Amino acid sequence: MALVHKLLNGTYILRNWVKPSATLNPFLGIHFVDYSSSSLQKPVAPLGRVSQQRKTEEGLQGHHQKEVALDISSSEEKPEVSFDKAIRDEIKEHFMRWKDEIVNHWVGPEGRPLHEVLLEQAKVIWKFREKEDLHKWIVTSDKTIGGRSEIFLKMGKNNQSALLYGTLSSEVPHDGESNQSGYCAMISRIPRGAFERKRPYDWSLFNTLYLRVRGDGRAWMVTIRQDTDFVQKKNQMYSYFMFTRGGPYWQEVKIPFSKFFFSNQGRIRDVQCQLVLDKISSIGFTLADKVDGPFFLEIDFIGVFNDPAHTEEFAYENSPDLNPSLFK
Repeated sequence: MALVHKLLNGTYILRNWVKPSATLNPFLGIHFVDYSSSSLQKPVAPLGRVSQQRKTEEGLQGHHQKEVALDISSSEEKPEVSFDKAIRDEIKEHFMRWKDEIVNHWVGPEGRPLHEVLLEQAKVIWKFREKEDLHKWIVTSDKTIGGRSEIFLKMGKNNQSALLYGTLSSEVPHDGESNQSGYCAMISRIPRGAFERKRPYDWSLFNTLYLRVRGDGRAWMVTIRQDTDFVQKKNQMYSYFMFTRGGPYWQEVKIPFSKFFFSNQGRIRDVQCQLVLDKISSIGFTLADKVDGPFFLEIDFIGVFNDPAHTEEFAYENSPDLNPSLFK
């Protein structure tokens, strides 16, 4: 009797601990019995909810696979580079610029009517009101030969001027070749037209260079280069001095073109000749006063104007045009 009682009691406990649960296999359509612990078994959702949840998971998984596929395809895609197309676009752009130049030439100088150009008494060539204006200039120093001078160019206060500053050092580089050093310069870029043709400035209607600057008391050399295709004349330029006043006030500098003297490779030539004003390629400012230390030059604008009070054609007598008897 005790054995029968233990057997019945064990069957009762086993019945309460293990409960059969019937589920439906969605693929085979067959019912099967699953015995598991009621404390560990997760609640079984209804059949409709299970199918809906499965569809949602499949949709999310498919969407994720699409995103991965898109990412993979986008990372593998490379921009198409066509040199032929780039060359065609470049040639097309140059032809459009050439067309504009021809049209402007028929209208008048620089695309303006001729009577406006003839009546013009002053003209601003370079002004500094935005950063793009600085791209028309190049700064250089004796660092190109191993020196220690530094020069920088940036926009001034309120973007109303250009500030040229740096440090001048006359220390000679120890390269065994250079015997002098100590210069900084700012040079305008040569204007270019269609197909990279040079387009020199025509200042033949003006007789004076006009600048508005503010400096630190140093003396600068203003240099003007003519447009030439001869290799022998690439180092030739015309120069004159510009003396700045120290202090916070602006000064207006007027230099007649007749005062510019002819030099070659930094040496003043014995035979002087006039500056050809309709073939101006660039203008520059050079500092080489042998005074080591910081410097600055602030420029508002650079222009030209016609001074009716100035009638001098050329200031130097050792010219074959003014004194031909010296060169017989």
